[in-house]
Amino acid sequence: MVGFPSPFGDSDDDFFDEYDEFAPEHLPGPGEFLDGHRVLTDEEHVRFHELTRDLFEERTVYDMTFNYNLARLNLDIRHTTAGYRYAEEADDPSVLRAEFTPTTQFCPQTHTLTIGSFRAWNGLSDRHDYDLVRVRAASMHQNSESINDRLEELEEEYRSTGEISHVPGEDGAPPMGRATETEPPSSGGPSAPF
Repeated sequence: MVGFPSPFGDSDDDFFDEYDEFAPEHLPGPGEFLDGHRVLTDEEHVRFHELTRDLFEERTVYDMTFNYNLARLNLDIRHTTAGYRYAEEADDPSVLRAEFTPTTQFCPQTHTLTIGSFRAWNGLSDRHDYDLVRVRAASMHQNSESINDRLEELEEEYRSTGEISHVPGEDGAPPMGRATETEPPSSGGPSAPF
């Protein structure tokens, strides 16, 4: 996916780390959801995050503000405190915890992005080594409590049924940040929000 074009004609790759490098100075610090658990670093973080990129691409988990795969936020050096961090649960390494820190405390997409992430990781669980990926929004977000309550409900449903139900509009359907075939792209006319 193409990122922001530079007004100076340079490649936007200058603003991103590579997927195969672990740059902790460009990542959010592990938050309270990861406290006391084994935080993935170095190659473990890189491997899971590369897989995340593929799963998010397949399930179209896109940040609509930046118009790129949400996994790329971890690599964006302009947002060094935003993105995902991962940890294996201390008492059950078959469960991975994923904590999302948005770019701002009032990010309106946090609900959609975390639910889309949960659905991607657990809906394609045959592609990784974890029985469950638990997802939470970082507590710095103004609505983290209600978002995390909904994520807990989804998690309990998934644990008890092995299925992920679809609630229209909750997970970004139609695909986040992209128009459907029947819906023309926004012309930026008077009905555009900005």
